[in-house]
Amino acid sequence: MTDRLRSLQDLQTLHRELKLRQRAEEERREREAALARLREQEARVFELTVGPVVPLPDPNRAILRHGRPEPEPRQRELDEQRAWQQALSDDFDVDSLLETDETLSFRRPEISAESVRKLRRGHWALQAQIDLHGLRRDQAREVLGQFIHDSARRGLRCVRVVHGKGNGSPGREPVLKARVRRWLVQKQEVLAFVQARASDGGAGALMVLLNAT
Repeated sequence: MTDRLRSLQDLQTLHRELKLRQRAEEERREREAALARLREQEARVFELTVGPVVPLPDPNRAILRHGRPEPEPRQRELDEQRAWQQALSDDFDVDSLLETDETLSFRRPEISAESVRKLRRGHWALQAQIDLHGLRRDQAREVLGQFIHDSARRGLRCVRVVHGKGNGSPGREPVLKARVRRWLVQKQEVLAFVQARASDGGAGALMVLLNAT
């Protein structure tokens, strides 16, 4: 008797669960139907508000696909132009531009002789230097040109260029001394230069006054 009662209770429980599932499914369907009716009403209101819709006529126009233009090597052109402007010649006649003193100093016309004397006495503090010892001629020319250009761009006023006295050269003749003067005269950033004082390198170096930008 007990087993039958338990089986009957189980059937009743199962029946209730099925009824609950059925009711939940019916509610879900009702919600979906209500949502569909709402969307249909909104679409109808839109149609009544806007009126008949006519598709736009075919423009009968071809759509061209323009390719991207080839990039112009502007930076390379600027670099080449700058390199050309900075090119230094070994054939430049510098003798007529140098002062007639024993150190062969140089100054541009707008620079006074007093400024040269101040440069020789160390009036301007030394801000940078470059040593060209051990470099071949072409290397020294390129390195010097870049050094002068960069120093002026940095706003430096006074720099030293060490070219050596030629003690280690064949015949003890300075290889770079005359060339360095010739190269410096061709640099627009250079306003003047003089032979360095003994404490700053003497005949093996030059003190250079720059037009800082």
